Amino acid sequence: MYRKIPGWWSMRNIYGNEEGFTGLEAAIVLIAFVVVASVFSYTILGAGSYTTQKAQETVFRGVEQSTTNVQLVGNMYGLSSNTTAGIDQIRFTIALVPGTQYLDLERMTIIYSTPTSVPKILVWTNKSFSSRDTDFIALKNGAGISQSTLAYGDQTEIHLNITAVPKDTTIHLEIRPGLGAAYPFSKTTPSFITMNNLIN
Repeated sequence: MYRKIPGWWSMRNIYGNEEGFTGLEAAIVLIAFVVVASVFSYTILGAGSYTTQKAQETVFRGVEQSTTNVQLVGNMYGLSSNTTAGIDQIRFTIALVPGTQYLDLERMTIIYSTPTSVPKILVWTNKSFSSRDTDFIALKNGAGISQSTLAYGDQTEIHLNITAVPKDTTIHLEIRPGLGAAYPFSKTTPSFITMNNLIN
């Protein structure tokens, strides 16, 4: 005897298209996975690029702070208004090292000392001459014009007045450019002082 099961045809209809429904469902899931993976990958790449950029900036800034931006060009000269007392003015020329494009001379300081004197800090001034032991002037090399900035390829002549230094005395100078490491150097006054002297 045949017994009709209620809902049998509806269950048959549901399972009759099982393969097609499963394929559509798999396609939707696959598309969802692709979209999520794309968004995740974009986020990861963006974060990685940002991190790399920050790391490069940190490295570059570290290099800037650990290396000096200035270099001494040529010789240092000493002038004397009283040869018996010694040299009372120093002149030398500086320029930027390769890779440095700009230097703010207003932020630069010079530390000056001798074996018998305490270190003194000299700062930039826009005056036409340097005050003794307090500041220095920067003149564009070849033009004699006061300048407050130094660009790569240019040179500036530094003038600073000091308390008279006698013969055979070591002069210690340290240029602090504001950004980057200090540039120290030492020179010794000649054994015989004239009005114009080369300090080696």
